Amino acid sequence: MQIVYDFGNGMRMVDLSKLVDPATETRRCSLNRFNTGGPIPDFHTNFDIMSHLGTHAECPYHHDENWPDVTAVPLTTFVGRGVYVDFKESCAPNSHITAADLDREAGKVREGDIVIIDSSYKLNPFTPDTNTEKDKRLFVNGETAEWFKAKKVKAVGFGDGVSIENCNEDVKPFHDILLAENIVFIEVLKNLEYLEKDVFFISFSPLPIKGLDSSPVHAYAIEGIAEFS
Repeated sequence: MQIVYDFGNGMRMVDLSKLVDPATETRRCSLNRFNTGGPIPDFHTNFDIMSHLGTHAECPYHHDENWPDVTAVPLTTFVGRGVYVDFKESCAPNSHITAADLDREAGKVREGDIVIIDSSYKLNPFTPDTNTEKDKRLFVNGETAEWFKAKKVKAVGFGDGVSIENCNEDVKPFHDILLAENIVFIEVLKNLEYLEKDVFFISFSPLPIKGLDSSPVHAYAIEGIAEFS
């Protein structure tokens, strides 16, 4: 799968999505391909997947029965100005991302932005290595969430350098605070190392299926659009 597309006019597209292979995927994902056309091939595929498969958008309904599902969140939430905040090693491993850290590293963030946070302590999320001695990723908590709430961002995404599954005491307030404000999450983002800009256009639209709490998405960034630079 191609990751980077160069349009040759100062614009680049970077695919930020995890490639999902049913043969190796650990989460629910199976395909059943069949021919409905007889002698004239007309192939269809039934697919059986979970809503949190691969790169996916989590909407408020994920956390509360009374909050918006993927179809009740405005489509504009899933496109816009993206800002990549890479803490690299400016924070100690296994430390929480504080408001002071964000003030220092996320100065480009504006109201309505889609912010992706990351670090150099990378580990594939939701694997057996999670929360082991191999896992040095940074943590988010209520303080992190309050910073994003105050900035009025519309989405927060996560590179492999940030953990969102370390413990209930951190994960619950992070979800409570942000999803209550209809600030959605983009999880399992990939290929962030291919970005050449830290501000860009980003899109990660979910499937418009009523009742979905979350949805796999095909996330991508486009660098070089003046309005999103």
